[in-house]
Amino acid sequence: MDFDRIVARRGTASFKWDLYGENILPLWVADMDFPSPPPVVEALRRRAEHGVYGYTLVSESFTDALRADVERRHGWRIEPEWLVWLPSVVPGLNLCCRAFAGAGDDVMTVTPVYPPFLEAPPDQQRRLLTVPVRDAGGRWELPFEAMEAALTRRTRVLLFCHPHNPLGRVWRRDEVAAVVGFCRRHGLVLCSDEIHCDLALDDLAHIPSATVDAAAPELTVTLMSPSKTYNLPGLDFAFAIVPDEGLRARFTAAAAGVLPFPGCFALAAAEVAYREGEPWLAELLAYLRGNRDALEGFVRASLPRVTMTHVEATYLAWLDVRGLRLEDPAAACRRAGVALSDGADFGAPGFLRLNFACPRATLDEALTRLAPVLGG
Repeated sequence: MDFDRIVARRGTASFKWDLYGENILPLWVADMDFPSPPPVVEALRRRAEHGVYGYTLVSESFTDALRADVERRHGWRIEPEWLVWLPSVVPGLNLCCRAFAGAGDDVMTVTPVYPPFLEAPPDQQRRLLTVPVRDAGGRWELPFEAMEAALTRRTRVLLFCHPHNPLGRVWRRDEVAAVVGFCRRHGLVLCSDEIHCDLALDDLAHIPSATVDAAAPELTVTLMSPSKTYNLPGLDFAFAIVPDEGLRARFTAAAAGVLPFPGCFALAAAEVAYREGEPWLAELLAYLRGNRDALEGFVRASLPRVTMTHVEATYLAWLDVRGLRLEDPAAACRRAGVALSDGADFGAPGFLRLNFACPRATLDEALTRLAPVLGG
């Protein structure tokens, strides 16, 4: 793959590229500027040529491909009956709030975090409890003592981002086990968003939350999707893995009559991605690793008042710009011609999230534009 090739996305109704206008380089919303794997593009072409796009079954072949991929990458053998189809992980977050907490009950999460974690509980008439992550000398750690202190008698669900967006952390086995233990002690359902699980940039294993001990599946709903891995978010496909029959019944009951069935293009693309996407993914990770390293080097050399913690996974950098004392950091960056995500939306004003899943030339141009604003 030539990941340096620039694909024109303006004028394609791209949320990322067309929202802010022609003069803005968008390094904000989490989709990539790279074409999906060639076998996926070819599979979609073949499906389009058929000409009839009717309601589509989830085939045994597709389920086998998905299960083989999860087992090969993460050592987790899942059963077909555990799978619940979703259009994206965001409905899964909302369904967990709706299914496992009652009106007025509490749902906990650790901030900063992907904005739908903060939006789902109030959208479902549940109360949001947020606990700030712990900064352990430049390394983000889960704040277990603060989580214990924040817990209430009406806390029912923990929303867990794993790997973490926007912190870029790959939670280690002992950390994941501690999260599961926390939920078990307090009778919480663990909703584990693992959409970035295939995007580890360092030599670190992703440990699915439901696999850390024999009892973990009894309290865990895992959310996954091929959308981040293979750049397929516009095809609207994800899934929940719910091993416990009782949890699964409550989860599917909360979804009854609301969610659409998977579409024919999403299933065609995902199956080929699971079966044939590995070589492309290996090249992608190497390219993203190079972008990350270039970005980290630029921040160290050219932005002395900005801190960027090391990105272990995802293609999202978390920048601490509080030292610049900018009234509105995201707006200042847009005036310089670059759109970044505002940390306030993640529960952390004074931070910015930068998406480096783009050709190196795009990243270099964006950093050139940002230097006068963020260079201090």
